Amino acid sequence: MVGAANAELPIWQGAEQARERLLARRRPDDDELSEFERQILRRLFDDEPEFEEAVRRIIDRVRSGGDDAVREIAEAIDGAAPDSLVVTEAEFAQARREVSPDLVSALQHAAERVRRYHELQLEHAAQSFSSDGLGQVVRPLARVGLYVPGTAAVYPSTVLHTAIPAMVAGVPEVVIASPAVPADDGSARVNALKLVAAEIAGVSTVYKVGGAQAIAALAYGTESIGAVDKIFGPGNRFVTAAKRRLYGVVGIDAIYGPTETLIIADDSANPELVAADLLAQAEHDDFAAPILISTSESLAREVARQVIEQCADLPRRQIALSSLQNRGGLAYVPDLDQALDIANEYAPEHLALVVEDARERVGDVHNAGGLFVGEASPEALGDYVAGPSHVMPTGGSARFASALNVGEFMKITTVVQVSDDLLDEVSADAELIAHAEQLDAHARSLERRRRDR
Repeated sequence: MVGAANAELPIWQGAEQARERLLARRRPDDDELSEFERQILRRLFDDEPEFEEAVRRIIDRVRSGGDDAVREIAEAIDGAAPDSLVVTEAEFAQARREVSPDLVSALQHAAERVRRYHELQLEHAAQSFSSDGLGQVVRPLARVGLYVPGTAAVYPSTVLHTAIPAMVAGVPEVVIASPAVPADDGSARVNALKLVAAEIAGVSTVYKVGGAQAIAALAYGTESIGAVDKIFGPGNRFVTAAKRRLYGVVGIDAIYGPTETLIIADDSANPELVAADLLAQAEHDDFAAPILISTSESLAREVARQVIEQCADLPRRQIALSSLQNRGGLAYVPDLDQALDIANEYAPEHLALVVEDARERVGDVHNAGGLFVGEASPEALGDYVAGPSHVMPTGGSARFASALNVGEFMKITTVVQVSDDLLDEVSADAELIAHAEQLDAHARSLERRRRDR
């Protein structure tokens, strides 16, 4: 059985091989379209444009056509063209009736933990201040749009993990865009779980639109959809491409790629739990990156065996195995320092430390979107009820980016209000610098003030 497991899940030997395989970071090709995507584009357009051209056309169509364009695109992609793009109170009420009380209670519990975490975050975030004529004013953005993906798969947790930080930050207007799907009665509806989660989070405006057309509508506005100041949330590559193209027209939180979890484990780890955690990551999609770096070769081999065994009855078995083979993998390295070095180079979205004295090694982690310390802190918990937002940087961007936090929903205005005495004290140096930069009007602006007193 071990041989069969290792045949499907080879174990990379040593730091050099692990680094070579992991840092290659195989990504989906932005220019390559699946047959399903091509079918959608053929329904949308007379010809069959390439990926970037298709995204450009969708954005242009929404910008010029407004609501009608959004409905036409939604019909072609999702098979649903809602009469109203805005979720009504009647639809919220129907969603509440459809979701079980136990599930509502679970979402409320998750919301409480997410809200409390971000309240603590706000207490320790940048604050307005004024000192000796200098200061800053910190205020929330006026209106933000949250994109919540999912038609076949549904993510009420993403509603909570994007909306609640915005609410805690004090954003006055928070709206959600999420694709609608055909209902049994012929209408186009957003999934009931998402609507219940939106109510729990405190969001009352939900737009029934997804994809690149949703990003375009939030950026430019339509008859039904108001333009926002900044767009947040993950999505498929059409959503990602639209966010990239519209940056500057509207604020963009980040460019998200496929999800990643890197587990560092030593011989103290439970191989059954490590395998379960890898599969929890692997089942997302074919491009997910479930990775184990172990300092114990015997543990790595047992995890490989456990993965195959646990996969046997997993509904998304083929997806899980595909992601492990395509972008994930198992590696053995001789010591923990090498494992941490590789992890810091890889800069994963999620990094789990399942080692002895894990708490003492937290300071050695420099690049990770979220850090999960110890066996009792699996990444799957972070997806739902741990507290921090599960929207985190991917694709190595954890080297310079952070998990979604209250600060992303705020902006800082610096304030300069100096006294006459302070102006006299510092302006001479400013004049020298202005002259050196050959910006004489800058210097004269300062010189006139000193001359006039």
